[in-house]
Amino acid sequence: MSKRLTVGNLPHQMTGEELQTLFSEAGLVASAKIITYLHNGQNCGFGFVEMKTLAESQNAIAILHGRQVEGRALVVKADRLQSKNAFGRRNRN
Repeated sequence: MSKRLTVGNLPHQMTGEELQTLFSEAGLVASAKIITYLHNGQNCGFGFVEMKTLAESQNAIAILHGRQVEGRALVVKADRLQSKNAFGRRNRN
């Protein structure tokens, strides 16, 4: 399992700071980023959060997956495409 999490079904008005605050309930957050559209900078509805430890990432999944935020149920999963093999290709876990 990864320390990096993929977060989906985010409210479109949520900011990266709000995402970090939300995930800080589960432990120390190393980084939080919401993906935006290039043409207008609007939130795409998903992002990535990296927790400091593996235990904190598992805790975040347990606490936040399915939680309702502004009427939307969050989808929180371990990021499966984080690690790379010896050839520089991403491993699929």
